[in-house]
Amino acid sequence: MSRLPIVLASGQLLTEETWTPQRAAWADRDVHHADHTRDETIAGMATRLLAAAPERFALVAHAMGGFVAFEVMRRAPGRVARLALIATLPAADGPAQTARRQGYIDLVDAGRFDQVIEERIPMLFPPAKRDDAPLLALARRMAAQTGAETFLRQQRAIMSRIDSRPTLGAITAPVLLIRGDADGITTAEQQQEMLDGIPGAHLEILPGVGHLPTIEAAGQTTALLTDWLDRA
Repeated sequence: MSRLPIVLASGQLLTEETWTPQRAAWADRDVHHADHTRDETIAGMATRLLAAAPERFALVAHAMGGFVAFEVMRRAPGRVARLALIATLPAADGPAQTARRQGYIDLVDAGRFDQVIEERIPMLFPPAKRDDAPLLALARRMAAQTGAETFLRQQRAIMSRIDSRPTLGAITAPVLLIRGDADGITTAEQQQEMLDGIPGAHLEILPGVGHLPTIEAAGQTTALLTDWLDRA
């Protein structure tokens, strides 16, 4: 059976290390990682992803990567054979989210970029995992590797993104949704919006898992994704 190439689209302040367990499981597959470090708009990130991607591929997107995925689906729906959306949401930011993001920008402008990830940790991980040294080290390492300038570009892109809810119904590729029920960034209501809006979408909820299912529940997430990728 011919296997689809896979394109991975990561979230904000996250790197390819987000996908380490999956990359290990898919060592015999053609896997690409989208570059979300150089553009200040979601549209720019989508353009770059499509330029580097195989002609037809499966898109596996996490968090901010989901925003990019929605733009990809608007621009080139025929190129995406299957779509997985992990810990993401379809709406644009509301006033509370915009204010929080502006607070992060203010921290960076004040030379306190290191504090950004510390403020995000309670949203990334459920209480039971906030003392998990390897998880915290991973989050801090990926943030440091991303750096302040890239983070600001990603913030600008996220803050200016459009509302993707009106175009959900145009997605015809098979779609898998994955969310941890202890995610402090996305909500169950947002998942329901995608489930209701995308024809034939399927939702998997991971109990006790936060915003990083690919790491926190690596085995379960990899199994779900692999099964979805290999379906006819």
